[in-house]
Amino acid sequence: MFLTDEEFSVIKAFRRELHRHPEISGQEAQTALRVEEALGRTGPDGIVTGIGGHGLAAVFEGTKPGPTVLIRAELDGLPIEEISDAAHRSAIPGRGHLCGHDGHMAILMAVAKGLGQMRPARGRAILMFQPAEENGAGAAAVLADPKFAALKPDLSLSLHNFPGVRLGHVLLKDGPVNCASRGMKIVLKGKTSHASYPEQGIAPTFAMARLLGDLTSLGNNGPLGPDYSLVTVTHARLGEPAFGISPGEAQIWATLRTLTDEAMTALVSRAEGLVRTEADTGHLQVEISYEDVFHQCYNSAEAVAELRRALDDEGVSHDATSSMLPMKASEDFGLFRTVAPAAMFFLGAGEAHPRLHNPDYDFPDELIATGSGVFMRAIRNILG
Repeated sequence: MFLTDEEFSVIKAFRRELHRHPEISGQEAQTALRVEEALGRTGPDGIVTGIGGHGLAAVFEGTKPGPTVLIRAELDGLPIEEISDAAHRSAIPGRGHLCGHDGHMAILMAVAKGLGQMRPARGRAILMFQPAEENGAGAAAVLADPKFAALKPDLSLSLHNFPGVRLGHVLLKDGPVNCASRGMKIVLKGKTSHASYPEQGIAPTFAMARLLGDLTSLGNNGPLGPDYSLVTVTHARLGEPAFGISPGEAQIWATLRTLTDEAMTALVSRAEGLVRTEADTGHLQVEISYEDVFHQCYNSAEAVAELRRALDDEGVSHDATSSMLPMKASEDFGLFRTVAPAAMFFLGAGEAHPRLHNPDYDFPDELIATGSGVFMRAIRNILG
């Protein structure tokens, strides 16, 4: 380990402090301030704040020219009530760090501590704390921010803890590792009428009923290959809760999921075609919008090679053949590959550990040393 047990103990306490004060996507102001204060104590050459919202980055400069390596973690928690008896459980009702982003931030803080004690020999190491990963908006906002131009990496790395995998074991492979997904919000508008005279209105009832089945049927939910697709209806509402009104409006929310961005484009076209056909048939107006848009997460071969070398150097067990990759779940880190080669590895949180987004999930503190060790080794291998 590159830090002492006492130093890791301090970082563990920092992780638990973050866990007690979760903030959801786009609202991570206090989290960012806590991170900035802790980063300042590690002695970086600079801290850039307000990137893509509440994002921030610590910069550690080498003494010689060289590449820029970016390591990314996430700031946000989830709008889920935590169920826990732990002393560090969430102090904010209805909010919880139930995906492990508090642990990912602690891992980067350990790396910051190590880099503060010994700078890279060349180039730059950038530790990026990204906002709004959970709703898919954060990576795009960071990359679009003019402040990011001065931080542009030559290589980007990240990790995610992974319950269901042996504690400390790593899954890592080239190619797609997370699906593309997006939330499709459909609003069908007709005209209300008295419930005794439905013919005097334009009700979206039958169009909605058909779409609930037809949209779901667009997905095959088969093997995670190039043709994989899944449409999950997550919410539907028809009219108002009243017996005297024939409804004039309906809403359907559906999550569209594919392995690749190209397949998503095709699925969106088919879904919109279904909706517009039903609207035309039923003489309805229609509004279609999208939220929680995630692009595919694809691991670049050259970035994976650097992570494999670091894992081997650190003696961390890993494999590329697990059937658990690619994941059906989405992750917005994939956008960093549009700037430079990028890769994410998946760090086992324990085979019986509560799953991500479960109300009783908590990040295993044992992973702080493992994750930060891999990142520090990768930085040393590339930058010296």
